[in-house]
Amino acid sequence: MFGKKDPTNIKTLIAHGTCIEGDMKFEDGLRVDGEVHGAIRANAGDGSLLVISEGALVEGGVKADRVIINGTVNGPVEAREVLELQAKAKISGDVQYAALEMHHGATILGQLRPLESASSEDKAPIRLAATNP
Repeated sequence: MFGKKDPTNIKTLIAHGTCIEGDMKFEDGLRVDGEVHGAIRANAGDGSLLVISEGALVEGGVKADRVIINGTVNGPVEAREVLELQAKAKISGDVQYAALEMHHGATILGQLRPLESASSEDKAPIRLAATNP
């Protein structure tokens, strides 16, 4: 993301074929390849990373420092630092972000709003990914 190596390790995996019912809290890194029917929240300020892979489904809101989505989220999304929406991302809900990278093909049914704490001097609020010919 934005040319920097991600220092957060993914320590928890919800594998393909797994379905979690209920809200979740996590620290560090979480990757969702399966389904979560409930909200996913990371503790604030610990450099958290949430990855929602292609084919994954989250029925509820998500909130983490850094969020990468290539699956489906039905609920609000909040990325306290960076939100990356990859080509197969599908979001039905409002989206809040400090910085946004959106690839061609990603879809959002909701409002895009920068977080109030994001400083325009620190980072570009929106970056659109270019497609290669």
